[in-house]
Formats: sequence, C-alpha cells, structure tokens
Amino acid sequence: MVYTGVLTKMQTEFLEPIQYYLIFENDFIHMNQLLNKFITIKLAGHECLSCKLDRPIYRQGFCKSCFFDKPLAGDWIMRPELSTAHLDKEDRDLAYEKKVQLQPHIVYLANSSNVKVGVTRKSQVPTRWIDQGAHEAIEIVEVPNRYLAGITEVALKEHVADKTNWRKMLKNEIEDVNLTEWRTTLKPFIPKEVEAYFIESNSETHLKFPVHQYPEKPNSLNLKKQLDYSGKLVGLKGQYLIFEDNTVFNIRANEGLVVELSL
Repeated sequence: MVYTGVLTKMQTEFLEPIQYYLIFENDFIHMNQLLNKFITIKLAGHECLSCKLDRPIYRQGFCKSCFFDKPLAGDWIMRPELSTAHLDKEDRDLAYEKKVQLQPHIVYLANSSNVKVGVTRKSQVPTRWIDQGAHEAIEIVEVPNRYLAGITEVALKEHVADKTNWRKMLKNEIEDVNLTEWRTTLKPFIPKEVEAYFIESNSETHLKFPVHQYPEKPNSLNLKKQLDYSGKLVGLKGQYLIFEDNTVFNIRANEGLVVELSL
C-alpha cells in the first residue's frame, strides 16, 4: 500500500504510550501500528505549507519567499521575547500576532536529554513536550501573553539549558531528576513582572514513548540527498521515526516535503 502526501508534524495523543498519526490530505496513518514493520519513504516533491506551491523548502516547511513574508514564520515564533502584539505593534500581521501572542502561555522545564527551559501556548500542553521527546516535564509559570513567557525564558536560560541534545534524547541517555526542586531553584531568577504568575502546586507530568529499540548511534536520514529509504520501524519519539539500522528521520524538520510512504 502506498500513501502520498505532504509531511507535517505528526499529530499525537497523550496516552501510555504516546499515539502517533501521520496526516495527509486524504489519508492518515496510525504510526504505532507500523512498529516492527518495514516501510519505504521516497521523496516525490515539495509543497510550501503556506503558498502550497512546489518550491524548494527553505525553513520550517516554508519556501524562501513565505519564510520571510508570512506571519507564521516571524522571528517571535522562535524568540518569544520579540513579541510585540501586547504593545499593539505589528511585525507582519497584527491580527494574526494578537491571536497567537495574546493568549495564555506556559514556561516549563522538560527533561529529554537534559533539563531545559521552554515556552509554549497553554493549549499546546502536553503536545509540546511530546514533540521534544521529554519523558518528564513541569510548568513553572502561566502568563497572559507570549512576551512575558519569552522574557522569563531568556532570564532562566542563564541558569539552565534551552536546547535538547537530539542524539542523547533518541539514545534514551537520560536521568530522572526532581523537576519540582529545579523549579524552586530557578524561582529567584524569574523577572519581577512575572513573579505573580509562578506556579507552585502542580506535579511533574510523565510521558512514555512507543520505542522497542533505541539507536546506539543515531544516523539522521537526509531525504533530499538520499531520495528514498527502506527500513524496519522500531520506535517513535519526539517527532522522530527510529529504524532498526540506527537511521532516524525527523518529521518536523522535513515538513513541506511531498513523500510516498510504502507499507
């Protein structure tokens, strides 16, 4: 059976273990059902997630033109502290920016390869943690807009990492830590204008991923160079497919590619 479609990040369900779904325009694939089966992935083209044209993908699933023009790819997406909608100040599209930025945001600690600080919209909890391959996470603050979350992250990353080591995450080289203690340790470094939003009462969230075999030496598949790949799927973690031969494929990093998936 062959499925053809544009790659977008896998949809997930917070169950034990996490359930993964690859969504195409006319089909969806429950990826957990493919574990321990051989699949083939073949590059068939490109489709910008914004303009839908067959153009080379530049970043984040967008062609170069859309990446520099569309509000979905504004700098504030990756750097929340640059958000300006709370000031009624436009970056690329004020209506869109107000819709996204002026809603509750969470600053959190997650443990995937190490303890890291991050920002997400409240509506994206726990999806954001699943996408990062975190096996445990906890909220630190809940604020009313993206800017306040961003300046909190900037302040805290002086004292804790803000990046995930994807190789360690996939190899499952992780230690359980007490995130509640970490939160208490970091509390004094929260900006004054955010102190009132500190969360003290909630507990850690734990996540279990459907992985039958972790790769010893993860080798990232570059479908733009290799064009096609076949292998036995043995795990799903973060937004990665993990194969028996140590090959890993990051769905999120390949958004916008049109692929043929053969089962």
